[in-house]
Amino acid sequence: MAKILVVDDESDLELLIKQKFRKKIREKAYDFVFAHNGFEALIKLAEEPDIDVVLSDINMPEMDGLTLLTKLPEANPILKAVMVSAYSDMDNIRTAMNRGAFDFVVKPVNFEDLDITIEKTLLHVIELKKTLQAIKENNILRMYVDENVLNFMTHKEFETSLLSNETVDATVLFIDICSFTAISEHVPANTVVGLINKLFDLMVKEIIAQSGHIDKFMGDAIMAVFRGEYHLDRAIDAALAVREKMHAAEEIVYGDKTFKPEVSIGINSGEMISGNIGSASLKRLDYTVIGDAVNLAQRLQGVAQANQIIVTEEVYHKAKESFAFNKIGEVSLKNKAKPVEIYEVVS
Repeated sequence: MAKILVVDDESDLELLIKQKFRKKIREKAYDFVFAHNGFEALIKLAEEPDIDVVLSDINMPEMDGLTLLTKLPEANPILKAVMVSAYSDMDNIRTAMNRGAFDFVVKPVNFEDLDITIEKTLLHVIELKKTLQAIKENNILRMYVDENVLNFMTHKEFETSLLSNETVDATVLFIDICSFTAISEHVPANTVVGLINKLFDLMVKEIIAQSGHIDKFMGDAIMAVFRGEYHLDRAIDAALAVREKMHAAEEIVYGDKTFKPEVSIGINSGEMISGNIGSASLKRLDYTVIGDAVNLAQRLQGVAQANQIIVTEEVYHKAKESFAFNKIGEVSLKNKAKPVEIYEVVS
């Protein structure tokens, strides 16, 4: 749902907007919020940071639309403003455009034209959000990109992002390369990095093939998240494909040491919190998922043996019609008061 803040001192505009856009309001495509001047608008923006578009008159008491325009980047750098004014007010319209207004409509308002203008503005805001989301999710880009490029993401924007959370239904996959630490103690550092990156690359391709998201690399382990339709099935398919790739991989020989790539995998599905976790002062955030469902997936990976894919009984019941399982039995897991029934994915 798109949220639009309408700023105008005309008392009857609110009723008119609700009448003209009643279909989109009823369909929950638009959610309108109203303010009578720039001061009220800034209060609304502070109270409701998810506002996408500001539709503002220019001539208003207390704080006019042109002054409000100068305040919007600080209030919310993502939203865009559409200004409303009469044809005779072209000087103000030019000033508004120079101050960052995205577009304008003229009075008397043609509501069909206004609807098209709002849709166009919303598309632009959505693209901005997608761009910022991609930057936040790409940890490698944040590590290596020039600092000047990242400075556009202001300190205030990072603080806001820390509070930008949602509850999602998703599946988490933890994959650990078994016994890799043992061989890494006997192999030069550059060789170790080359080996683990090669194995990670094989795994990542299978995860991406199932529309999974690589959340993070943790030593010799990967955490991946699957969302959307059939996220549990896709996660299990990815896990099976990763295990098959490791089966097919050649033994790694270095001197008198031999290493056969094997993985242990834990999968769990359910409700979790998705958001930006990190430090605003460091300007370093990880867009990740947290919660008991995530912790349990990691615990399951911890009890999995080489070549095992371990799930809970709940996941087994969700996926048993699509995959074959073997019951293993009860295990005690950290921070779980009662033993947990676990199953192994066979095929």
